[in-house]
Amino acid sequence: MGTTVFERRQPPQGVVDDSLRDTALRVFWLDDVDRPTHPRLNGTVRADLAIVGGGYAGLWTAVRAKERDPERRVVLLEASRIAWAASGRNGGFCESSLTHGHENGVTRWPEEIDRLEELGHENLDGIEQTVARYGMDAEFERTGQLAVAVEPHQVEWLRDEPGFLDREAVQAEVHSETFLAGAWDREGSAMVHPAKLGVELARVAADLGVEVYEHSIVRAIEGDGSGPITLVTPNGRVVADAVALATNVFPSLLKRNRLMTVPVYDYVLMTEPLSAEQLASIGWSNRQGLADSANQFHYYRLTADNRILFGGYDAVYHYGGKVRPEYEDRIESHRKLASHFFTTFPQLEGLRFTHRWAGAIDSSSRFCAFFGTARKGRVTYATGFTGLGVGAARFAADVMLDTLSGEATERTELRMVREKPIPFPPEPTASIGVNLVRAAMNRADHNEGKRNLFLKTLDAVGMGFDS
Repeated sequence: MGTTVFERRQPPQGVVDDSLRDTALRVFWLDDVDRPTHPRLNGTVRADLAIVGGGYAGLWTAVRAKERDPERRVVLLEASRIAWAASGRNGGFCESSLTHGHENGVTRWPEEIDRLEELGHENLDGIEQTVARYGMDAEFERTGQLAVAVEPHQVEWLRDEPGFLDREAVQAEVHSETFLAGAWDREGSAMVHPAKLGVELARVAADLGVEVYEHSIVRAIEGDGSGPITLVTPNGRVVADAVALATNVFPSLLKRNRLMTVPVYDYVLMTEPLSAEQLASIGWSNRQGLADSANQFHYYRLTADNRILFGGYDAVYHYGGKVRPEYEDRIESHRKLASHFFTTFPQLEGLRFTHRWAGAIDSSSRFCAFFGTARKGRVTYATGFTGLGVGAARFAADVMLDTLSGEATERTELRMVREKPIPFPPEPTASIGVNLVRAAMNRADHNEGKRNLFLKTLDAVGMGFDS
């Protein structure tokens, strides 16, 4: 079995040690934004629509609900702070894809994929228009994304893609000796500041009249759907005609969904700002998002002040499927990322990382969001974004609102929206299965991308993935 470029070209150990010496275990994005506080729910509140979750899916649902009906009383409940979890700690890639890439979509919904991609681009356009309409300070940049080949077999994967760049052309965009080719999707992705997007969505929602409550975890959902639904928090209740659940990776309030997602931890580094000379040494003047083409892939991008975010590769599942703060401190993953960073950009040796962090991804077996209803249609939900929810959360909000309206729309009639993924098995099978997949993906990266029988079997039963 072969080696990867990150094994063949490892930087000196001292370079990695120095780069991480004073790195803070904190989320850069959350350090880099002023987060206004919202009150805790106390007492009983009546609402037309109650939303559980103050991340992107919940916030977009609140904004879109008020845009559809300004007179609707909307209440949003967040267990902690607005955008503190996945919405405040992701890479800031806001992509048009609703299906976690073309290949995943065309494999599952071939008859719908063209329209799904059109709807995805319309959704991304809608995000851009909303940012402009409300003057949202979210550092939104419609730069597109550059997929890069770092192994010879990956060049062939990209050759027929629109926007293909050969070695000389990709080096002219971003200079790394590891880049053998690329494919630049100029329209399908934007860069955003994740935490600022969350905070600004909350501001817009509040300006439109949404009542936003923080530190108001929902402990129970009561009512069979024959009448209003009650959400119970430690200090209060919301009695609502309709409820939208946007709880992402955290345990669902609906027992039926407890095995539909698993939390997989993703790890990230952020550099100090690059000097003008350092930035010139790598080019990158068009500021695209970057992602390499391996199964265990890296994603990287520039911030507004010319830091480089470098994340991905390790995707770690912990036995029991819990979301715990201690899982964020995994120095071996951050050291691996630092090593891979300086393999990619050896000309930046001496650069320091200011922040390292992690976040839990709500992974579903179909690798993109799924939807549904409960309690006689009074409760709707969207979850399972599998790391691609920054853009898709707005589409999910519209699906949930369409569903609650009781009317069939183009969105609700999509097979992609009507179908559910295969649930994950309970422990210990879940842990064994997830780690077998991870090991098989790693072997494929060491074997020219060739998938073994185990991965081919998962493909056949609808649990395989090719982004």
